[in-house]
Amino acid sequence: MKQSTNILLILMKKNNIIFKRFLPLIVFFAIALATVAQQVGSNSPYGRYGYGLLSNQSFGASEAMGGISYGLRRSQQVNPGNPASYSKLDSLTFIFDLGISGHYASFSDGLHKQHFYNGNLEYIAMQFPIFRKVGASIGLLPYSKVGYNYGQTRSLSDIVYEEVFRGTGGLSQIYGGIAYEPIKYFSVGANVSYLFGNFNYSSVSVPRTATGSTVGEEKKKYSIRDLKYDFGAQVTFPINKASSFTLGAVYSPKVNSKTDVYATEMMFLSDPYSSPYQTPSEILRDDTLSNQQFQLPNTYGLGVTYSNTNLLLGVDGTYQQWSGLDYPDVLDGLTTQNRFNNTYRISAGAEYVIDPYSRNFFTRVRFRAGISYGNSYTNVNVYNPSDNNKNLGVGGFKEYGINIGLGLPFRDSLSGRLSMLNIGFGYTTQRPDLQYMIKQDMFKISLNMNINEFWFFKRQFN
Repeated sequence: MKQSTNILLILMKKNNIIFKRFLPLIVFFAIALATVAQQVGSNSPYGRYGYGLLSNQSFGASEAMGGISYGLRRSQQVNPGNPASYSKLDSLTFIFDLGISGHYASFSDGLHKQHFYNGNLEYIAMQFPIFRKVGASIGLLPYSKVGYNYGQTRSLSDIVYEEVFRGTGGLSQIYGGIAYEPIKYFSVGANVSYLFGNFNYSSVSVPRTATGSTVGEEKKKYSIRDLKYDFGAQVTFPINKASSFTLGAVYSPKVNSKTDVYATEMMFLSDPYSSPYQTPSEILRDDTLSNQQFQLPNTYGLGVTYSNTNLLLGVDGTYQQWSGLDYPDVLDGLTTQNRFNNTYRISAGAEYVIDPYSRNFFTRVRFRAGISYGNSYTNVNVYNPSDNNKNLGVGGFKEYGINIGLGLPFRDSLSGRLSMLNIGFGYTTQRPDLQYMIKQDMFKISLNMNINEFWFFKRQFN
C-alpha cells in the first residue's frame, strides 16, 4: 500500500510538472482558436487581382522590427525568412513559435469609406537540432490571402441592379528546412515548401427594381498545389566577444504551376451569398479551362544586422521579378504586359534591451521598432465613376509601414530556459498611383509566443 502511494505521488508530481511546463502553450492555443473562430482572412478589394495580398514571411520579433530576417541569426528565434539561420540553434534546445493577430482596416475611394475587423492565425513553427552545427525547422505559414466583398449599383434600361464582387481563398505553405554550418561563422540552408490553396472569384447581379427576377452569378475557381524552394546563406563578422555583423542572402527560384480553371455562369432564385446551398435554377455556362499556366517569381533578398549585448540593428532589401509572369487573362481581364510589376521592399529595424542578464524584469524587456517601404506586385483596372465608368487604365500602389513592439521574457523555473511573449503594433498605408483607386489603412496587433525548451537534455532529477 505504501509503495502504491509513493508511485501515485511520483505520477502526480510529474503530471504537475508537465502541466506547469505546458500551461502557457495551452492558454495560447485557446486564445488562438478563439481568435481564428471569429473571422479569418482579408477584406481588401486588391485581393481581387493576382494571388491576393502577399504575406510577409517574418515572425513575431522580426515583424516588430519592420520585417527584417535575412541577416537575423539568433539561437532563440525561428526565422524561416533565411533558412541558414537554423544552424545557430544549440544541440539541447527545442523552440516552438506560434503567432496570432487582429486587424482593423479602413478603405476609402475619396467618396465613401468602409471599415473591417479581422483575426488570423499567422503561423505555427518549430525549430530543433539534428546534429552538431545542423539545425532544422518545420512550420505552416501563409503566402497570400483573398477575401473581399464590394459592389456598386448599375442601371440597364429601366432595370436597376447591384453588381457585387466576392472572393475567398489564398495560398498557404507547409515548409521543412535544414541548415548547416560547415565552417565557423558561415552557414547555408534551404527550405522546401508545399504550396496549396483554393481561389474563388464571383460576380453577382442582384435586381433591385424588378420583382420575381432571378439572380445571375459568374464564378471562376481554381486550386494550386506545387513545391517552392528557398536557399539561404549567412556569414558573421565578429568585432569582439559581444558584438558582430551578420550578412545574409536568400534566393527563391520561380515556381511554374499548371492547373484547371472552372468557369460557370448560373441563375438563382435568390442571392447565392445569403443562400449558399441552393440549387441553381439554370446553368448558362460550365467550362473547364485545362492546364492554365500560373507562375510565382524569382525572389532575391539581401540583409545585414549588427548586434551586441544590448542592441540589434538591421536592414533588408527584397526584389521580386513579377513582370511578364504567366497568369490566365480570363481571371482578371488584364494582360501579361500590364498585370504584374517587379517589386521591391526595404525594411529597417532595431531592438534594445537594458540588461538581458538582470534579475529585474523590466530591464530584461526588449523594445523594438521598424519601418518598411515597397510597391504592389499587381495592377488593377481603374474607372472614373463620374464619367460613365470610363476606363483610366491600370495602376498600383506604394505601401508604407511602421511597427513597434515589446518582448516580454519569462523563465521556466524547472529548466531555467528563457522564453518570450512578443507583442507588436503595426500600421500600414497603401497610397494609390491613380485617382479613384482605393486607399487602404490597416492597424494590426499581433501576439507571438516563443517557447524555448530543454527537450534534448536528460534530467537526473525533477
